[in-house]
Amino acid sequence: MKRLDFNRGWTYRRIQEEGPGKEVRLPHDAMISEKRTEDSAGGINTGWFEGYDYIYEKEFDVPKEYEGHYVSFEFEGVYHNAEIWLNGEKAAFRPYGYSDFYVDASGYLKYGEKNQIRVIARNVDQPNSRWYSGAGIYRPVWMYTAPAGHILQNGIRVKTISTSPAVIEAEIRTTCPGTLDIRIIPEKEEQDPGEYGNERHSEAGVVAAVQEHTDGAATVRLTVPDARLWTVDTPDLYRLYAVFTPQEGKECDSQEITFGIRTIGWDRGNGFSMNGERVILRGACIHHDNGVLGACCYPEAEERKIRILRENGYNAIRSAHNPCSKALLDACDRIGMLVMDEFVDVWYIHKTEYDYVNYFNEWWKQDLKDMVRKDFNHPCVIMYSTGNEVSETAQPKGIKLTKKMTEYLHHLDETRPVTCGINIFFNFLSSIGFGVYSDKKAKKEAEKAAKHRGKNGKKKEKAVGSQFFNNLAGMFGSGFMKTGATFYGCDAKTRDAFANMDIAGYNYGIKRYRHDLKKYPDRLILGSETFCSDAYEFWEMAKENPRIIGDFVWAGMDYLGEVGVGSWEYRDYAPDFAHGPGWITAGSGRIDLTGKPLAEAGYTKTAFELTDKPVIAVRPVNHTDEKHSPSAWKMTNAVESWSWAGCEGKKAYVEVYARAAKIDLFLNGRLIGSRELKNRCDTTFTVEYRPGRLEAVAYDDSGREISGNALETAGSETILQAVPENKSVRPDGLCFIRLQYTDKAGTVKPLERGILHVNVTNGELLGLGNGCPYNETGYCGDKTDTYFGEALAVVRAAEDAGARPVVVEVTDGVHTGLTEIEVE
Repeated sequence: MKRLDFNRGWTYRRIQEEGPGKEVRLPHDAMISEKRTEDSAGGINTGWFEGYDYIYEKEFDVPKEYEGHYVSFEFEGVYHNAEIWLNGEKAAFRPYGYSDFYVDASGYLKYGEKNQIRVIARNVDQPNSRWYSGAGIYRPVWMYTAPAGHILQNGIRVKTISTSPAVIEAEIRTTCPGTLDIRIIPEKEEQDPGEYGNERHSEAGVVAAVQEHTDGAATVRLTVPDARLWTVDTPDLYRLYAVFTPQEGKECDSQEITFGIRTIGWDRGNGFSMNGERVILRGACIHHDNGVLGACCYPEAEERKIRILRENGYNAIRSAHNPCSKALLDACDRIGMLVMDEFVDVWYIHKTEYDYVNYFNEWWKQDLKDMVRKDFNHPCVIMYSTGNEVSETAQPKGIKLTKKMTEYLHHLDETRPVTCGINIFFNFLSSIGFGVYSDKKAKKEAEKAAKHRGKNGKKKEKAVGSQFFNNLAGMFGSGFMKTGATFYGCDAKTRDAFANMDIAGYNYGIKRYRHDLKKYPDRLILGSETFCSDAYEFWEMAKENPRIIGDFVWAGMDYLGEVGVGSWEYRDYAPDFAHGPGWITAGSGRIDLTGKPLAEAGYTKTAFELTDKPVIAVRPVNHTDEKHSPSAWKMTNAVESWSWAGCEGKKAYVEVYARAAKIDLFLNGRLIGSRELKNRCDTTFTVEYRPGRLEAVAYDDSGREISGNALETAGSETILQAVPENKSVRPDGLCFIRLQYTDKAGTVKPLERGILHVNVTNGELLGLGNGCPYNETGYCGDKTDTYFGEALAVVRAAEDAGARPVVVEVTDGVHTGLTEIEVE
């Protein structure tokens, strides 16, 4: 089976517009370039972007020789209510915006002629999401061809039977009887496997092989000698090549898949284990967008996201709250990141007026089937989640559905456990009708808002549903949900649903852990959504209790939409705290929107015992004790910097994170404070800011010095730098360039600020912005403000770049930075 790139040559336009449309290349996010206004029905949820329906069109040739062959199209993601039309006939409809789906082109194509494909993507039906969804064909599209006798699309499934010896089982389905030649080669081997369908694959590098007759379905077991097992620390992969020769017919077919050899287990004795060894999940929740690139799924962006999370101590991600992309799974396989792939945010109770609820009953089985099909061969995928904060789990009908979905996933894939993220306190509140979303209630509040806006021009709506609960948490802090979860009614409204899943997913329920471990001796507990400040307590409990299998912080990386929910901003960057238009991101990442690790990432690494040195972070000294936007999802806004020019003599809050008994803090060689750490790994010093060297020294219980770390004040000179994250880029590939105000040594100066203009030669600027949750201009232009001295540019190298470098120039009118990136 051949896969052809089908991402070029498209046009798109709003559905009500006339004309040929604008030329685009997929993946494409139609929403990221729309206006953000108070009239946006998506509002706070989606970053105030206006919603429209779109038409994508493409003309393409179908060779005459394809007649009698199998031809299909794969859409990895279209948001949403997608209609696929081939030569004027409706070939498919798919409502869920996150499903990977295929369209059989049989009966629609004209062979030896021009063909037309048209895709309609709806997004005018706002509100339909609780976060920034993007719109249009935001993930890649592929065209597949195969002989009439072929291996079925996704017809190969591989699972590990044992690791010692290493035995794998391959299930292969074909359209007709014939012979299968199967070869296994380590992924890192570079031997040419041969051309599919015309000759048998090369013997070079083959570690296992078998020939098998099939009547349409064959199951074979192969032993892999000296196998390299897949783990998060050794993510070794193998490739299975299968060549199918039909019993009748001359033309062969072939497919290949990548897999890892590993087993997983879950039980009360070992908790979660891989290859027989216990693994504690140090997880992060992530949404699907790629920051300044919007919802577009680029392999380089997905891999970068996973790499940054891995570098900051996370070994698992939760795809919140929808199935993740294929590119992200590929990256997790290569880098060594575990994945909990989550199905959906709603079941049969709305959270927004036009969400997936209207299609759920008809489509949930197909969508789960497609999620499992996408995930099955990926060793990184270790768990499925059926939903997020679905209050249906407090109702008899929802409890039955919980069981039905768990059993259906077991039917599709018996090798992985099933969970569901339940907000324990909100389950109880919603069960008594408190804060529950309803269309009637939302419409009533919208009418009030419109009337109010007519009088004074300002939009003011009463929050309903999840926004209502988020607002409560923002007002009362992180303890609000955690303490509420300890009430008896919360146990009563979750225990039956938890009994119908393999692993109980606790959203903000850490204060229940010890109690429930005793009350439910067979229950495995997963912190499916947690606060950053709980990392230390979680880790200490998990080390003692294998039935606490992991923790997924909200959120690992900042994301578009749900604006302001995790922000800690001052008025120099965010002129208002009302979270109206101008606000664009949640602000709740341990890593900001540009991929910069924040102090909270340093705290998490310390809590998880992944760093030996103390981490020093300073709350912005120019804003000490000033009012800021409130959030339960922000532990601190401290910055790992001691460069606060103009703040001499001002009070500064210095946070130090360490696994130690005592911390001493020195400024320019003088001891200015000492703190003992008891049952925690963080402390705060109040000092007077003076430039120079700020040093923290850690001691153990006996007073012996363990380690130290220091921050140095930047020099007086200011340089504008363009710093590429990689030294080279392939033609047509993406490169990420950090734009920074620094001194000569490269130390970032957080109080330097300017409007940067970026110019690219031999490439294209795809996205430009900073990490601030408030951003009026968005990410589609060639200018951006800096945020604490930094910004990010994402550039695609020219397809015909040749030997010429990609040149990125940045200027603020006074300073200029230049970088050249080698093209491979």
